[in-house]
Amino acid sequence: MRAPLSWLAEYVELPKGATALEVAADLVKVGLEEEAVHGGGVTGPLVVARVLEFTPEKQKNGKTIRWCQVDVGEAEPRGIVCGAGNFFEGDLVVAVLPGAELPGGFKIAARKTYGHKSDGMICSALELGLGEDHDGIIRLTEWGFDEVKPGDDAIALLGLAEETVEVNVTPDRGYCFSLRGIAREYSHATGAAFTDPALIEVPAPAADGFEVELDDQAPINGVLGGDRFVARVVRGVDATASSPRWMQRRLEQAGMRPISLAVDVTNYVMLAVGHPLHAFDLDKLVAPIVVRRAVPGEQLTTLDDVKRKLDAEDLLVTDSPEGRGSRVLSLAGVMGGASSEVSAETTNLLVEAAHWDPITVARTMRRHKLSTEAGKRYERGVDTQLADVAAELTVRLLVEYGGPAVEVGPVTDVGVAAEGAVIEMAADFPARVVGLDYTREEVVSSLEQIGCEVSGSDVLTVKAPSWRPDLGVGVDLAEEVARLRGYDQIPSVLPVAPPGGGLTHGQRLRRSVARSLAEHGIVEVLTYPFMSGSVHDAFGLPKDDERRQALRLANPLSDEQPYMRTSLLATLVDAVKRNVSRGNTDLAVYEIGSVTRPNGTEAKAGHPQAGSRPSDAELEQLDQAIPHQPLRAAVVMTGQRELQGWNSAGRAADWSDALEAALLVARAAKIEPTVVKDPDHAPWHPGRCARLEIDGKLFGHAGELHPKVVAALGLPPRTVAAEVDLDVLIQASGGIVPAQPISTFPLAKEDVALVVKDEVQAQDVHAALVAGAGQLLESARLFDVYVQAPIEEGHKSLAFALRFRAPDRTLTAEETAAARDAAVAVAAERTGAVQRG
Repeated sequence: MRAPLSWLAEYVELPKGATALEVAADLVKVGLEEEAVHGGGVTGPLVVARVLEFTPEKQKNGKTIRWCQVDVGEAEPRGIVCGAGNFFEGDLVVAVLPGAELPGGFKIAARKTYGHKSDGMICSALELGLGEDHDGIIRLTEWGFDEVKPGDDAIALLGLAEETVEVNVTPDRGYCFSLRGIAREYSHATGAAFTDPALIEVPAPAADGFEVELDDQAPINGVLGGDRFVARVVRGVDATASSPRWMQRRLEQAGMRPISLAVDVTNYVMLAVGHPLHAFDLDKLVAPIVVRRAVPGEQLTTLDDVKRKLDAEDLLVTDSPEGRGSRVLSLAGVMGGASSEVSAETTNLLVEAAHWDPITVARTMRRHKLSTEAGKRYERGVDTQLADVAAELTVRLLVEYGGPAVEVGPVTDVGVAAEGAVIEMAADFPARVVGLDYTREEVVSSLEQIGCEVSGSDVLTVKAPSWRPDLGVGVDLAEEVARLRGYDQIPSVLPVAPPGGGLTHGQRLRRSVARSLAEHGIVEVLTYPFMSGSVHDAFGLPKDDERRQALRLANPLSDEQPYMRTSLLATLVDAVKRNVSRGNTDLAVYEIGSVTRPNGTEAKAGHPQAGSRPSDAELEQLDQAIPHQPLRAAVVMTGQRELQGWNSAGRAADWSDALEAALLVARAAKIEPTVVKDPDHAPWHPGRCARLEIDGKLFGHAGELHPKVVAALGLPPRTVAAEVDLDVLIQASGGIVPAQPISTFPLAKEDVALVVKDEVQAQDVHAALVAGAGQLLESARLFDVYVQAPIEEGHKSLAFALRFRAPDRTLTAEETAAARDAAVAVAAERTGAVQRG
């Protein structure tokens, strides 16, 4: 929110000569974060000038410039080159002369351009920081400046020396989306006198006002979408009249573009007091106006010329040309419709000032991807008692600037908006929460300062002001006390660390896994745990796959990702796609995090009271309502695993790299899982997917992703991935791992080559060799696979390196040979292996 200092000074007493930086520093004291400071970046000479004559000159590049002779109030005119074409001879413009400086540190000097020496520059609104218009230069007569002459100071004329402070408004401080709110906060910070612009006399509603009905048949959580609607009729408005220049200037300083009198007045009042308004063309309306929810099939073309399909939760303002509530006029609190838009032919207005439910407005904006200034205020909560005041301020400005024939009709005011919450709080509660010894008098004084009504002694009954819908419980009030008494008064005290047993086994193992993967050349990433339902289809998951049972969020950050992820790959692939799209195609990333696996049997969480500790039964109910959230680790690799160099041809990542990463995770816990082929587990390739088990429990999968999955997700071909369950690993490695004695006796080496059928898995042969070799076997490793002649077709040769060692002696050749033969015999029995000669 931007607050011009000249405007702010009308509502709160600013020190003489106060700068925007000083005001921003005072606002920071009460929790309003400084965003930026605008204005004051122009130094002279900047003067009013008259265009005496100009000569159009077409350049070789096709552009036409004007060589202008300009009167700047000096004895001789100056020659200036200008590329704009929206001015005429005799026009009054704004000229910046050599030696001046424009916003952004742009210094002006006489320079040669297009064959002429340009002695200055004729300015547009954008170049002076007055708006976003860069289509043409400023014509002062169009801006309402007729009584000026060449040589007059344009800095003072246009208010370019004025400064504007911009603050970041957090969601709980919606009242600061107005000059009224910021002025109030400045008063809290400095003690300066505050003048409330909303303290005005408002006419009483009349029976013959424009008919309005509130008919919300589908309130959200029992709260009506609209609980108050004020309508004011203003007739005889000069639609061709522009808003006064001072109002346009303030709108520009606040970051808004002046449009027309009706729009500018409603925007000005919204910025002043924080309550949005909307103006309808009265002659296009048919009474009664009905506020209701949308019905299936309804559509609305909004003011941005977009036809929108309405949802049953959308709250609408309608009128009745073909029956009660038959035509949609606007999305309540968000944007008006084109059918009742104020146009150049409009002479009669209906001004709407209503109070809309924040949740309803927020969901409508998100649903239609439509963010507006009105909606941003409504979703944060506006003053529930301000609708009639905002409408009256608007009417007064329309009467003053709308022409001599303006007439004001009777007032319509239907519905009753809720007042501020009533909260009970112990007087010493803020002191206990913050840790400072606030007296009862300090607590009461602080709460009354922000507009609360306080009664009681040891237990205070506090009625929050209508402009503070964020105050609902005692901790909110404690925060206000701490804020007004000064955050800087709260000391930084480090808590004493209690003695403990250090990290748990699971925490240590998680760190070991992360370290092992990072040392393996894989980069850790963190992704948001939210996913879209379409990722399951992209993965090719069967309809009955448990991974499709995803938990949907009641209020997701994005409607495109409303579910909690059921696998890490569901979100990790998005990080891979983002990197690949930016040219990082040789990629290896991993993530460690939780997934959510609801089984549909979770109990309802309930709503324990916040005023006291929940009971054991309530805590048990909360625990039962939490879905299973296993800890996982996932890896995705694409592109080159080993980069090409002068001494290497490089190597692309393949399924074995994904399997090695999964095995690396297990080895971090000194566990060697069983690896078997899994021919049917999406999203992996059926022929290149490994299933990993620990003590018979599924540990994870690794291999190459299915080509259809890769294509659906937009990933590079032959992308490989692995995902493992760390909870299984933590449980399997929970015991003490005994230290293995190191033998000082020499190692005996035996290599065997076994021929098996193609369908026999190497893991099965390996397991058979280990089982048959006995206690003397130290390791068995597959080091070669051979499928060419003289190996029979349909078979393969697997070569294993067997290593034997005894802890207490040197093995003889006979012992080693016997162990080898025993291993081969078991392999032959279990897998049909035949030893090659």
